[in-house]
Amino acid sequence: MPKTKSGADVLIRPLEEGDLDAADHITRLAFGTFLGLPEPATFMGDTKYVHTRWKANPDAAFCAEVDGELIGSNFVSNWGSVGFFGPLTTHPKMWDQGVAKLLIEPAIACFEAWGTRQAGLMTFAESIKHVNLYQRFGFYPRFLTAIMSKPVAPKVNDEGIQWTKFSDVPADKRARMLEICREMTDSVYQGLDVRIEIMSVASQHLGDTILLWEGGKLTGLAICHCGAGSEAGSGICYIKFGVVTSGNGAAERFAKLVTACEKLALQKGLQKLTGGANTARQEAYDLMFKLGFKTNRQTVVMHRPNEPGYNRPGVFLIDDWR
Repeated sequence: MPKTKSGADVLIRPLEEGDLDAADHITRLAFGTFLGLPEPATFMGDTKYVHTRWKANPDAAFCAEVDGELIGSNFVSNWGSVGFFGPLTTHPKMWDQGVAKLLIEPAIACFEAWGTRQAGLMTFAESIKHVNLYQRFGFYPRFLTAIMSKPVAPKVNDEGIQWTKFSDVPADKRARMLEICREMTDSVYQGLDVRIEIMSVASQHLGDTILLWEGGKLTGLAICHCGAGSEAGSGICYIKFGVVTSGNGAAERFAKLVTACEKLALQKGLQKLTGGANTARQEAYDLMFKLGFKTNRQTVVMHRPNEPGYNRPGVFLIDDWR
């Protein structure tokens, strides 16, 4: 059994449902402490990451335990050929004890089992400590991802935009719709598959997935978390993942997709639209500003291997690997 630097035995095991409240508390406490909040455990408010990520894929969530006490956790996301982990957190009293690296190991084992082509994570751009830790495991810092937001307009004009919601797809047609979504994302980056995220939002009632159409063909989708209890939080529509087909007209499609997301937010009575834009996706990043978004925080993505993946010019995509 591995040990902390102080000599305590550490058990790394799958995270179980009964661990979720403790893991949630540690996640909030760890981030809140790192950011210097006066009440660290209040970090994220009514936003939920731990419970939603575990329910999305219980087999890809892990925890660390010392003497029967939960001291940290990590969650691994499978987007087909793309995979990432986080949030990875340990209790502040266990910082600098080597626990985080023990929680990275099962994440890498997941990537290997899944045949992940592009693995990664997102961390604090200003934290040399975090970047150095992940680089020891072969993750290389690449471009910044801006966490951006814009206020939802009191009126949103989506006239002429053909969009529907996954929640409106009949149950007996959902499997085929998911396959259409997979085919569309695969056209942007080979093997990219976010069906697990679409179904997580649907089954947990976290929000909805927008489907953008042109001439009867799916040309975009956006997986949106909406309000309290989701990964968005009160008053917020969070675009966890959004993409449109590349090539001619991609910028216009992207703008239409964002408009549809804003319309969804308005319909649900939400006040803010948020999403991530990686600076390597240059055109999409610039267009987000033109559409009224402002940067609230900058992070850095780290890739293993050190390749662009879908973070490259010509790709109009919204995401962040929080």
